[in-house]
Amino acid sequence: MKATELYERDFFEWTQSNAALLRSGRFDQADIEHIAEEIEDMGKSERRALESRLEVLLQHLLKWQVQSGGRSQSWRSTIKLQRREIFRLLSQMPSLKPKLKAALKDAYDSGMLRASAGTGLPESSFPGRCPFTLDQILDENLLPE
Repeated sequence: MKATELYERDFFEWTQSNAALLRSGRFDQADIEHIAEEIEDMGKSERRALESRLEVLLQHLLKWQVQSGGRSQSWRSTIKLQRREIFRLLSQMPSLKPKLKAALKDAYDSGMLRASAGTGLPESSFPGRCPFTLDQILDENLLPE
């Protein structure tokens, strides 16, 4: 069976077959179009992971800021963990750093909705736009008051 036919029938076998074809230099037999798509999708997946981490971080920063009576070690740990994971992703893929700024508005909007749901406070309790700079968001020592 051709490598291109395997893509729809058995993705795992497709990956193994194409890896073997590429390693042996038989590029003309490899499913180049689907390989290119899968590589692009891997990059998109990493970007989405970064954006998701930013969203969760913003959610907890907002909860920390707006609901001081609910502050907990769990919130503090989540803030610390999300920052650490963002730094890890950026150290492995520095070209993602400019994507953070572009993703900030959407991540804030989603983080604010999550913070509202998690605290039971109305959305109007939170700033309409992100009150933090990117540097503040990533500052390991910042816990907003």
